[in-house]
Amino acid sequence: MYKHGMLSRALTETLRRFSGSFPVVAITGPRQSGKTTLARTFFADKPYVSLEDPVERDFAIEDPRGFLARFENGAVFDEAQRWPELFSYLQGIVDAGRTPGRFVLTGSQQFGLLAGVTQSLAGRVGLTRLLPLAFDELPLASKQPGIDSIMLRGGYPLLHAQPVLTSDWFASYVATYIERDVRQVLNVQDMTAFQRFLRLCAGRSGQLLNLSGLAGEAGISHSTARAWLSVLESSDLVFLLPPYHRNFGKRLVKTPKLYFLDTGLACWLLGIRSPEVLALHPSRGALFETWVVAEFVKGRCNLGLPADLYFWRDNNGLEADLIFEIGTRLQPVEIKSGQTVTRDYVKAGQASGRFAGGEALTPWLIYGGNESYERSGVRMVGWRDMAPFTVLPAPTF
Repeated sequence: MYKHGMLSRALTETLRRFSGSFPVVAITGPRQSGKTTLARTFFADKPYVSLEDPVERDFAIEDPRGFLARFENGAVFDEAQRWPELFSYLQGIVDAGRTPGRFVLTGSQQFGLLAGVTQSLAGRVGLTRLLPLAFDELPLASKQPGIDSIMLRGGYPLLHAQPVLTSDWFASYVATYIERDVRQVLNVQDMTAFQRFLRLCAGRSGQLLNLSGLAGEAGISHSTARAWLSVLESSDLVFLLPPYHRNFGKRLVKTPKLYFLDTGLACWLLGIRSPEVLALHPSRGALFETWVVAEFVKGRCNLGLPADLYFWRDNNGLEADLIFEIGTRLQPVEIKSGQTVTRDYVKAGQASGRFAGGEALTPWLIYGGNESYERSGVRMVGWRDMAPFTVLPAPTF
């Protein structure tokens, strides 16, 4: 992992791997997740060009070949989607000489960057996603408070690297970044309605997606709600967890579940401003589940892997909060926010694997307490011990 100030980023090992085999490496992710810092630090030997800079962008548009001739040995192009023609020019350059790790692209509007990459650079680019800090990446001081403080602050690097009020930072983030990106992509005129939609999504994190309900409450059409949600998803602010695709002979729920990828942002949108308020908030259980699911997504992204995470629920209420495949078998995960393992928790853990019969591995129960042990055929995992379980292979006790 590279260290910059207090922060270590787990994605560096994947960047090292990709830059040894692909001529182009791309780093996508939400705004302010640390992409520029990581790219400039890890690829410190390369020239850095921000395509947000109007002078550089004008040069690129006016004389593309002259612009790129300066970077014979490669460069870091920050906010690459601001000059869409770059991708087709890079295709010609790397096809003429496929030196590994020659060019590095970053972009916070994943949809803009991905469109260019898939059209022009397919097979030539190692694509990575840098999400906000996972628990294991937090500086030591940030790991010491309780889970409520950690969920409230979230994982955006600046909140752990500089003394800044969380509520001030998120207010600025929503106004400056989300609204700017959304305006750029969707041409939304009514930003008040969009903010209301965003807050409603935060209130439904951890729930089955109900687009009609969201649209109705936000006072927008179903198609608008779908378009707005797709932007939140493409911007890596929310994640849709799909239901597992095999039915095991049951009638299944076929709707995805909605999760925020940063609980700090979700808490701010819900008006939660202190750990004491969060501890008693009716959404606390859903936010803890959101935090756990986001940790699993980050763990896989940091390894350069697709999420490949699912949930399972039948019409009788039998469910697993999270499941994923390990070889030919399924790992069920139950998530509970309480600090004490109760008999009900144990039963929920046991039930989470029952749908898969012999295909299920020993269920895990990730909970809001500190101890990790095995009980009645369920592996209890305290939240502080969860990080090794979010990547494969999982640890053994």
